[in-house]
Amino acid sequence: MARKKKTSRKKKKVVQMEALKQINFNAAGLDIGAAEIWVAIPEGRDKQTVRKFDTFTVELHTLVDWLIECNIDTVAMESTGVYWIPVFEILEERGLEVLLVNARHIKNVTGRKTDVLDCQWIQQLHTYGLLRGSFRPSAEIVVLRAYIRQRNNLLRYRAAHTQHMQKALHLMNIQLTNVLSDITGLTGMLIIRDIIAGIHNPVLLAQHRDPRCHSAKDEIAKALTGNYRQEHLFALQQAVELYDFYTKQIEHCDTEIEEMYSNFTPKADSIANPLPPVKKKKRKNNPDFDLRSKLYQTCGVDLTHVDGLDSILVQNIISEIGVDMSKWETSKHFASWLRLCPYNDISGGKVLKSRTGKTTNRANLAFRLAARSTGRSDSAIGAFYRRIKARHGAAKAITATAHKIARIVYHMLKYQEEYRDAGAEAYEIQYQARILKNLQRKAKKLGMVLTPLTA
Repeated sequence: MARKKKTSRKKKKVVQMEALKQINFNAAGLDIGAAEIWVAIPEGRDKQTVRKFDTFTVELHTLVDWLIECNIDTVAMESTGVYWIPVFEILEERGLEVLLVNARHIKNVTGRKTDVLDCQWIQQLHTYGLLRGSFRPSAEIVVLRAYIRQRNNLLRYRAAHTQHMQKALHLMNIQLTNVLSDITGLTGMLIIRDIIAGIHNPVLLAQHRDPRCHSAKDEIAKALTGNYRQEHLFALQQAVELYDFYTKQIEHCDTEIEEMYSNFTPKADSIANPLPPVKKKKRKNNPDFDLRSKLYQTCGVDLTHVDGLDSILVQNIISEIGVDMSKWETSKHFASWLRLCPYNDISGGKVLKSRTGKTTNRANLAFRLAARSTGRSDSAIGAFYRRIKARHGAAKAITATAHKIARIVYHMLKYQEEYRDAGAEAYEIQYQARILKNLQRKAKKLGMVLTPLTA
């Protein structure tokens, strides 16, 4: 009996393998490393079906020439750090179809692992059409994304030197952070620059107080009475110089970003159809040019109308997803790519575990930041956030609200429709009507009728 069972298992396995048909006959697989690249092609195209190339640019062009000679028209590679980027760009420039595949999707079976086996495994999976390429925006958006990511890095570097300035002030017992909400604001920087210039009189320094500052001059002067030691003044001076250096670098980056927007094909005319003013406060790190109008021309709709989204967040989102929503069939596919919907583990027809997957997607982070800022807003999205937070807590409320904002952005970009906020009161009325409808349906199912209370 045991032998018969063994034979039947083998037959089933053979049938399953025969069911797989080759789809991509001219497919190649690449295993990319820091110093070398292993390439596998179908048999019969060359004497060597597996070759090794160095990662020098000359060798990359030799690799592409060899693939073209072997009649290869589609290539699959694994995303490994940043090593795949120059290979991807050169292959794409030469007209080859390139699939960038998630490493989880091509995990090999347990056993001996070598570079040769890895590239052959990728080529085999790609031949049978079992691989799916990762999302990559258009070439223009890729360039814009590089500038914006560089700008975000510069902001992060500058923030570290702001902390160094605060440390130097605390070492001199100058409690400027207790009377000013931001020491890098107008009042704070004027005071710090005078301190570096040698002016240590608290009364004179307090004269820089801006009329919008909440603290009085006497309170600021009291906070500026400290122990001005030379070593701490030296550290403060260097921190300010580095802060100014990164500020200039950010300005250069903004110039390049503004030029990139001018190269895009406009979908709307902000001059003929000017945008209405918004009540949202301008953020400190916003660029000097009119970013909102540039985004409106690029997207065709004003995404800043959505509660929680400002120009900086919209710019971060567009630089990651682009403006072409045809890459995702529906808004559900878009939310799944963003990892803003639950991933269900189902076995035996039962959901064993439901959770949101972990991700480092920058668009996911931008939508979550937008959702967090809607907690106190008098809008439909804000009312939705507060309702979910009361039932399930802040963490799940942020995820659910980010999911809602992402679907709104998807429909705005795909159908070029403006967003109209119904308001928190209208949302509450709609929610109560939905609850009443559900209660009436349950009562009817039990053979009962809901009767409202009389006055």
